[in-house]
Amino acid sequence: MSQSESGNLDSFNQYPKPRIGITIGDPSGIGPEIVLKAVSDESVRSIVDIILVGSRALLISTSKALGLDLEFADAVSIDSRPGVLTIRDPGGLPDSAPAGRESAESGFAAARCIETAVAMWHSGEIDAISTAPISKNALALAGYKYPGHTEFLAELTATTEFAMSFFAEPLRVVLLSTHLSLLDAIDAVKSDALVKLISFANAQLSQLLRREVRLAVAGLNPHASEGGMFGTEEADEIIPAIEHCRNHHGIDVSGPFSSDTIFLRAYRGEFDAVIACYHDQATIAVKCLSFGSAVNVTLGLPLIRTSVDHGTAFDIAGKGVADASSMKAALQTAARLVELSRDPFLI
Repeated sequence: MSQSESGNLDSFNQYPKPRIGITIGDPSGIGPEIVLKAVSDESVRSIVDIILVGSRALLISTSKALGLDLEFADAVSIDSRPGVLTIRDPGGLPDSAPAGRESAESGFAAARCIETAVAMWHSGEIDAISTAPISKNALALAGYKYPGHTEFLAELTATTEFAMSFFAEPLRVVLLSTHLSLLDAIDAVKSDALVKLISFANAQLSQLLRREVRLAVAGLNPHASEGGMFGTEEADEIIPAIEHCRNHHGIDVSGPFSSDTIFLRAYRGEFDAVIACYHDQATIAVKCLSFGSAVNVTLGLPLIRTSVDHGTAFDIAGKGVADASSMKAALQTAARLVELSRDPFLI
């Protein structure tokens, strides 16, 4: 290591640990369980300072039910004592929630936690947010008309351009559309939309990773249409978008590639990210290759937000068997992104 590199790292080590606000998600799902399991891991607490955002009574009772050796601070500021956790209770939340049951009450609780965490970020109390899973149906029952976390957070931060992505090192994917029917998702594969997303993804990922990135675009049809044999979307929409981004914006993007191989190629390091044409095209690949270690990262927000790669798992809620690996990964990724945002020389 050179003297200048050592100096940069010495400077970085003087930063305080990243402060992460963790929303517990739908209280009737596995969110409270995986959050508490994740933060009970000393390797997680060693790299981040944590504020849990949720019902204090629910978190304490869940911790006891899981037999976790956790102590909760009385103060609202971060308590850095080993093994001591701070809870920010938004107030007005139920002290308990029936496991595995969607309800307006649980949807309201999840929404209030999200709103509170964003307010904490606005006030400078936290550096980033990591979120446990929510139920979109419960959110709707509570009167919140958002298809998911991404759109909710975008409105709370007045963000108009954003995208869902998944980081499953070394695989990263960025989604052209999220929660649409397959017919609507196919209809959304348009050249203008792809140009916008490729340019946006290039800028966002280059900023997050602190380097120029190599992008690949997945084809929509089998074998990326095999020269027009299995569809015309590649020739009509996808190829013109790629060529425009290469020729007019200087972006290192190529494709379209057959979607049954491109994700593996990226996973092996040939590309930094894959632009996926629709939700399941991306998430099936991510979850097959990296389930439990993949992290949902919202691109375009003014704040760093990471989340798990799975849902509320109502079928196992309350049973104490949920795997917290993805929640740990979400916290580790949030910490890393905060670190990168603080020190442009840290790679």
